[in-house]
Amino acid sequence: MIFETERLVIRKLLISDLQPFFELESNAKVLQYATGEVKTLDECKKELAELIEKYERETNDFWIYAIVNKGDEKFVGTVALVKDENGNDEIGYRFIERYWGNGYATETCKGLISYCKEIGMKRIIGNVVNANVASERILIKMGFRKVKDFISDDIGLPETMYELEL
Repeated sequence: MIFETERLVIRKLLISDLQPFFELESNAKVLQYATGEVKTLDECKKELAELIEKYERETNDFWIYAIVNKGDEKFVGTVALVKDENGNDEIGYRFIERYWGNGYATETCKGLISYCKEIGMKRIIGNVVNANVASERILIKMGFRKVKDFISDDIGLPETMYELEL
């Protein structure tokens, strides 16, 4: 376990997470503000193996973890803690669509902030596509402040960078 919240456990990904990982990564609505591109089962299988392999790398700066419901142990999404191209510690999360609206994003963000403080980070950022008002609301509620507006390189949409001093 990496950390836990009241209802969720954040842990390393497992090969057995393939089906729910595929459900997450093959949903266009889930990815509309992320990569924008859905993945096939084979692509998910390959990506999952690569993400798991990164846990063993000493120089890894791209951590993706599973978010699991404590009650039924169902995989509900993923959380990211990565170094961006400018050396910023960036957080992110995405959830399987059927788990939207349960407050999991707010709960995960709150837990992630505590975890980042615990491991000694001084500042974290979150980049949000401007149309994703739900995620923007969460970051603002958690105390993040707006830093800059930009057009994302990967999906070409207007985004805003938010930061939180820990």
